[in-house]
Amino acid sequence: MGPFWSALCDGRSGLGTIASFDAGELGMPIGGEVAGLKIRDLVPKGYRKATKVMARDIELAVAAARLAAEDAGLVTRGSDEGAAGHAIDGSRTGCHIGAGQISAEPIELGRAVAVSMDEGGAFDTRAWGTEGDDGQGAMNNLPPLWLLKYLPNMLACHVTIIHGCEGPSNTIMGAEAGALQSIGESLRVIERGGADLCFTGGAESRVNPMGLARMKLAGRASEVESGADPESVVRPYDPETRGVIGEGGGMLILEEASAAAARGANVYARVTGFGCGMDTRPMTPGLSGVGDPDEDVGLTRAITAALADAGITADEIDAVAPMAAGVAALDRREMGSLRAALGDSAYEMITLTPNAGNMLAGHGGLTAAAGAMAIREQRLPARINAASSPPPVAGVMSYRDKAVRNVLICSGSYGGQAAALVFGKAD
Repeated sequence: MGPFWSALCDGRSGLGTIASFDAGELGMPIGGEVAGLKIRDLVPKGYRKATKVMARDIELAVAAARLAAEDAGLVTRGSDEGAAGHAIDGSRTGCHIGAGQISAEPIELGRAVAVSMDEGGAFDTRAWGTEGDDGQGAMNNLPPLWLLKYLPNMLACHVTIIHGCEGPSNTIMGAEAGALQSIGESLRVIERGGADLCFTGGAESRVNPMGLARMKLAGRASEVESGADPESVVRPYDPETRGVIGEGGGMLILEEASAAAARGANVYARVTGFGCGMDTRPMTPGLSGVGDPDEDVGLTRAITAALADAGITADEIDAVAPMAAGVAALDRREMGSLRAALGDSAYEMITLTPNAGNMLAGHGGLTAAAGAMAIREQRLPARINAASSPPPVAGVMSYRDKAVRNVLICSGSYGGQAAALVFGKAD
């Protein structure tokens, strides 16, 4: 948490020219990449062979879970030999992770696709999936363990195996809302007595050719001219903003209050409220007549439900950590929902997209972590490009000390799902 929180407080951006491949051909040269991740160093020696079937999304989730366990002072099956801390009871430990559609590596698909092309250069579906006299069985050219790299539930699968989590486990695919939905799922599991603690959050990477192309077509990322200043591109709630995609994983340890107190856990915040909603006509920027341009009704419902669950009113919210996608049409809808649910109550914001881009399923986990840190530290981090924020949001750019009682973390999503959490001060 230290480097992450320090970067937010200092107003440092991790956006830059994408280094893992040439994204300039897509007109999207800028993104947020996690540099220097060596997953083999973050798993037990006996598990390193399994890293060969870990897509980037899985690596991010496994890395985040490892760091979360260490920060929480837990000793699990994945801890270093001789590690000190609280040994978990695997049968009372759950895992809920928000995941996305994992993009396959083009070189792996390419071998199979090449065999599926007919004489005219068109893709032949029968050649892809049929064997015998009338087909090629092209999909057999995929690597034998191909599917194990790209199933979204593999994030939770690897985390539970590594750490020995034998309690309730689930994968939620709610795009940008997925991590918040997963935290809410962990909350309900603990409340009904199904577990004492849960690994929870989300991870995703769309910083790859297929991922960026999809987000561009979906209107959730913008073309950016070569040589543009990465720190000036993403300006949430500014009509001239452009969306940028990033990658990330944010995992929290959610624990039942008395169990955390009994072991002397270092508690950051309490989850006091949770709500979900659905907009059945989500907006895709660029498509006219689809979705309300002024409000995400699912997000409004989610925020209203979370406040009711927490037993507080809008004027008790000190800070809001929204999606703030940095896409003008989406920001407009989100602001409409915030105004509908919170009215004219004054609050400040925590925004991550100018620092790291839209991390989709990973975004909510990191936003939730930032909200928890704000409560523990009684401080709000700096906001890059905050000057264009509309009232009643304070357009403050530098970090500042503040009495933070309650933080609202919320997000709509590409598919219309929405979720909201309220974090309060720990007793």
